Amino acid sequence: MTETPPTPLDARPRLVLASGSPRRLALLQQAGLEPDALLPADLDETPLKSEKPRELVRRLARAKLDIAVAAARSGAELQQAYVVAADTVVAVGRRILPKAEVTDEAAACMRLLSGRTHRVYTAVCVAGPKDRPRERLVETRVRFKRLSAREIESYLASGEWRGKAGGYAIQGLAGSFVVKLVGSYSAVVGLPLYETVALLDGEGFPVRAAWRDAV
Repeated sequence: MTETPPTPLDARPRLVLASGSPRRLALLQQAGLEPDALLPADLDETPLKSEKPRELVRRLARAKLDIAVAAARSGAELQQAYVVAADTVVAVGRRILPKAEVTDEAAACMRLLSGRTHRVYTAVCVAGPKDRPRERLVETRVRFKRLSAREIESYLASGEWRGKAGGYAIQGLAGSFVVKLVGSYSAVVGLPLYETVALLDGEGFPVRAAWRDAV
């Protein structure tokens, strides 16, 4: 029986992650997907007037995708690459929480989230070589315990909240605040794995090709 020769490296489909987030990279790697390039977009993420959380997260994910696709297509190596982009928004009702950059913002987020349920919206967009964008929006409900003043003070002192949507990262210290989660844990971290793999698979990317060599 004649063995099928291995696919030349140059013929292997390329994958681009439109993010510099180490969390999104780690999630892709968890699914056995190693991007060939990281192309984060520098965007103004300020919500538009009266913009709802769903509308914002979709707009930002699509904008990240468009910027990364344009950058990828500008060079020969990534002209046929598959591109993945995502964005995450934390909201209480229609109120969109910021990506906390200063202590006061983080403190306000913790006081608002304390003892109540909030929603985390993550939109993921994928484009294949034909540049036909496909999108999924994942909504997850998360309930925090009632936080004491001491817990909030200690959490703020950790600095872990900096740059995080809603002032927290569920995979970090704030995971101990979560009483209940209904939806996708990986979406709250930043990239819904089921939806991402499904979109890539639907576009023809060989998502399981590396699984055979996984340890």
